[in-house]
Amino acid sequence: MGRVPELVAADAGFYSAQGEQEVYDQGVQRVAVPNRSTKSEERKKKQKERWFKNGQKWRTGCEGRISLLKRRHGLDRCFYKGKEGMKRWVGLGVMGDNLIHLGRALAEAVKT
Repeated sequence: MGRVPELVAADAGFYSAQGEQEVYDQGVQRVAVPNRSTKSEERKKKQKERWFKNGQKWRTGCEGRISLLKRRHGLDRCFYKGKEGMKRWVGLGVMGDNLIHLGRALAEAVKT
């Protein structure tokens, strides 16, 4: 996208001290990747901070949305080829889901 993100979030399976440091070295300000096996009180304190928890909530919300798109619109298999095809496939799935949400909102507005 042409810029470094302010926050990077992932689940605990992606944690490594080296990986976290590499992300910071690239200019990311906050890294919300939990370390479940930490003994460090400083690390435990960091993982309880509001920004860290919000980063994890954002990540889990994204995963839920992706799961829904896969189930509802068949996005588990892309029928287009290459990176551009994948972008098209995901974009169409997201637009389809947005149309469903808009339709529901309009139907609810008409009822009231």
